[in-house]
Amino acid sequence: MAEPGAAPLPQTPSARSPLARAERFVWLNARVLEQRLFAHHFLGAPAEPAETALDAYRTADGGYGHALEPDLRGPVGQPLHAVYALRVLDAVGRCGGRRVEQLCRHLTAVSTAEGALPAVLPAQRGCPTAPFVPVVDAPPSELLTTGPVAGLLHRNEVWHAWLFRATDFCWRAVESLTSSHPYEVEAAVDFLDSVPDRSRAQAAADRLGRLVRDQRLVVLDPDRASSHPVADGYAPTEHRFPHDLARTPRSLARAWFTDAEMSRSLDFLTAAQQDDGGWPLLRPHWTPAATLESRAMLTIEALRTLRAHGRLLT
Repeated sequence: MAEPGAAPLPQTPSARSPLARAERFVWLNARVLEQRLFAHHFLGAPAEPAETALDAYRTADGGYGHALEPDLRGPVGQPLHAVYALRVLDAVGRCGGRRVEQLCRHLTAVSTAEGALPAVLPAQRGCPTAPFVPVVDAPPSELLTTGPVAGLLHRNEVWHAWLFRATDFCWRAVESLTSSHPYEVEAAVDFLDSVPDRSRAQAAADRLGRLVRDQRLVVLDPDRASSHPVADGYAPTEHRFPHDLARTPRSLARAWFTDAEMSRSLDFLTAAQQDDGGWPLLRPHWTPAATLESRAMLTIEALRTLRAHGRLLT
């Protein structure tokens, strides 16, 4: 029974619905952070607990570490951790204020000479790291990390000196692409969906969409995924699909796919939910903790994508 004065609990979904099955998976397997995010997104819980849970991953220099991105273990702050931290803050409507100001100062300190972010800083060496994540002494600027960070800051109207050079880098990187791989394309979409110059973003997205289709960077027919080429360095089953690029109908990437292609992709995403209620990890599994943590993140992302496209979850 609820305590007197407590807010009413949300209506319980059908025990076999996608949402109820995912909820059980999250309570059984997820970190506190993803439990709090699930409760916020799907059970009507407030944002503050998720924000508080994220604070546990902050580093002394204003960045984020402590395996926030599960494939990078250890306490070291990394740009990939910052990407996920900003996704969380954006998702709960708290992407601003002193916390983000401190993060931008951290980003400035760890950026390359171009003013952009590498993927992994060499300080990760000595910490447990997924074998497929390279750690090098002089990592180059990467659209993979700079694109999402710049896009999320623009989306939330955060203005900081770091963002100006980072934005210039992203424009150069996106507009000069002649080949790519799916995760880099996702990063480009994150940037283009939120950068203020909308006419330039539309033109760049139109060109990028043609590249994606011409180079077969996503699987348009999930029934034939096994015969689809896989990008260099990806696992044999590590395909990407239209829903991975167009996570909402408002994304510029949505125009790259027909209604039938998008519907097949969303059908495939719905059917990918596993017997335990979570969505699968397509990357190689290198440690049990990272697998479960990543699956919880992917499960919340899958549910949010399906809901954004109007698919029923209950």
